[in-house]
Amino acid sequence: MRFYSLILIIFVFSQCVTAQHNGPEKIADGFIFTEGPLWFEGALIFSDIPANTIYRVIPGEDPEVFIRPSANSNGLAVDVSGHLLIAQHGARQMVRMEDNDTYTTLAATYNKKKLNSPNDIAVHPDGSIYFTDPPYGISPEEEELDFTGVYRIAPDGSLHLLEKGLYNPNGIAFSPGHDKLYISTSDQREVYIYEVNSHQLQNKRLFASQTEYEGASDGMVTDDDGNLYLAGPEGVWIYSPEGDLKEIINVPGQTSNVAWGAKKGKTLYVTSSDAVYLIEFN
Repeated sequence: MRFYSLILIIFVFSQCVTAQHNGPEKIADGFIFTEGPLWFEGALIFSDIPANTIYRVIPGEDPEVFIRPSANSNGLAVDVSGHLLIAQHGARQMVRMEDNDTYTTLAATYNKKKLNSPNDIAVHPDGSIYFTDPPYGISPEEEELDFTGVYRIAPDGSLHLLEKGLYNPNGIAFSPGHDKLYISTSDQREVYIYEVNSHQLQNKRLFASQTEYEGASDGMVTDDDGNLYLAGPEGVWIYSPEGDLKEIINVPGQTSNVAWGAKKGKTLYVTSSDAVYLIEFN
């Protein structure tokens, strides 16, 4: 009996410990404030919001300008057709970059009022584009909406408000099965989870809180096992699908976002203050 109890304890403990990892290794620095990392066409791209620039880094090489001006881009993503999606913080809109390097505006207003400041993006397999819209980067006088929302751009191009009950929603990520959606609130340092049913957000509940730390809670990704990796106060917070904190990987600066590289679950890129870091999992 004791033998089986010991096996059970070892199994439970193993579920609460993350894979071994190296780093964080700084791969680029000298920026102003980095955000929106994305593995795109064989390289890492990321935003430097105040610099009005999207940079591109091929592993082992120096960063190069990818898009400038970027309309103070923030979050970046790839749609189901492989096109780059950009949350243009400064232009207050969501755009898609076409094959000829022109831009198509996907969303700029809601009920004929300007969006606040599109921030982060999550893409559904059916082509729907979810994004958060806090007021960062604009003054109270510039705000036309009296709420901060979470939206969905449907495949037909229509814009749908999904949530307006969060204070400054920021990071956004789907679970592996796309049946759950995570949304962080930077200022309150909390993560909420919703069930996604026919693109309606239901059964909202608090998933995790980082309120005991100074800083902000921002971008997120999940792995194939459903673990959540959050750019939070002092580093990357890793949670189990049940919301148990498995580890905090300390990263210098204020982490703003995370993205998988060429190997999902193996190479994690982290934007943090004026630099970009790489964490490699064994």
